[in-house]
Amino acid sequence: MTASPTLGVAQAPGRVNLIGDHTDHAGGLALPMAIDLGTTIEGRRGGDRLQLRSAQFPSALSVSLPLRDARIEPDWARYVAAVAVELQPQQGFTGTITSTLPLGAGLSSSASLEIAAALALGFTGSDMELALLAQRSEFAAVGVPCGLLDQLSCVFAREGHALCIDFGSLEIETVPMPVGLDIVVVHSGVERTLAGSAYAERRAACERAASIIGPLATSSIEDLPAIADPIIRRRARHVITECSRVVEATAALRSGDVVSFGEHMTDSHRSLRDDFEVSTPEVDALVEVLTAMPGVHGARITGAGFGGCVVAACEPGAIADPTTFSGRGWIVRAAGPASMQLIDD
Repeated sequence: MTASPTLGVAQAPGRVNLIGDHTDHAGGLALPMAIDLGTTIEGRRGGDRLQLRSAQFPSALSVSLPLRDARIEPDWARYVAAVAVELQPQQGFTGTITSTLPLGAGLSSSASLEIAAALALGFTGSDMELALLAQRSEFAAVGVPCGLLDQLSCVFAREGHALCIDFGSLEIETVPMPVGLDIVVVHSGVERTLAGSAYAERRAACERAASIIGPLATSSIEDLPAIADPIIRRRARHVITECSRVVEATAALRSGDVVSFGEHMTDSHRSLRDDFEVSTPEVDALVEVLTAMPGVHGARITGAGFGGCVVAACEPGAIADPTTFSGRGWIVRAAGPASMQLIDD
């Protein structure tokens, strides 16, 4: 007798990076937080085809397994296809994708999709192996040499906590989020795409700086004069100072000093705007508006930049309606990790 296909529900959160951007690929520090917006894939395992429909796109994914190439149509399906190429699942899957994450917002919608897809297709390895698989899938899908920040945030998340991640050692510490602190995400109105951005150029600049003064995560401001190129020097200065801000911001969270935490966030934005040059006029204007509001401790661009969202730390209720600014905004909570549930029906 043939067993009936297995019904399963895979879920993966998105993330907001509170502080520490463009440090992961340099072996530095970051402080992300998984959020209660994410991706859900529901369906049945069985057969030899991968078939998925998404509520966010009109075209469906329908391919035969095994899959050898992620470069398929429609474009959105390449993230899932890349996971299937990496994983080489023994069974097909037929189901639907739903997501509460906005696309092009810098909240890790692609990593969330990749991780949910891997779980739906039967991934059984360790958490670190899952994060690394999703990272490789991102590169295969869109050619972006991303770090591990998004993937680790989604896989190792802990409800009610942020994560302090050392990308040199891959050590992860949980950091309790203080009671009485709202984390608010507001879309700038500018869609973001890493594939069309200067992300790879910024990463190459950091690698060039490291070849001159050594690993940026362990370098200091005093090392910067050895870098002759002023642009490369500014890129390195951001990474060096950003790692220090992560240490100080993490200590502020642990002690409940939310005012200092917010100040570090705003300082981080200035560095991303001036030294790393990944902000936009719309994002800068939104940060100025938010930080001028009573009860807002600080704000910054979040994610790789080039558009997307601003994250703000504030007193409860200081930003009562985050949709006021661009029509899209969320008060987010620190969520738990990605998960897979199999249902015996």
